[in-house]
Amino acid sequence: MAENKGTPHFHNEPGVPVIHVGSKEFMCIGAKPPFDHPHIFLDMGRDSEVICSYCSTLYKYDPSLKTFDARPAECRWDEPEIAADIPHPAR
Repeated sequence: MAENKGTPHFHNEPGVPVIHVGSKEFMCIGAKPPFDHPHIFLDMGRDSEVICSYCSTLYKYDPSLKTFDARPAECRWDEPEIAADIPHPAR
């Protein structure tokens, strides 16, 4: 698993009614690529829950979870890293 950095990303590909997350600021991607929706930045502010305006997933803050963790755990999304030894057109 990649090192945690940047903004946490979560998805609801399993179609669960609620996803508990360890961060109040994160991105909802809807489903795993290539079926993801535009990545929507969500900020709960002082609230403890928020609904994604794009896919209507309900997220609830759980302070017992780490920043990048979710319950169910399969709703966490880690962006795949590009290996340094793979040729890239911009290099």
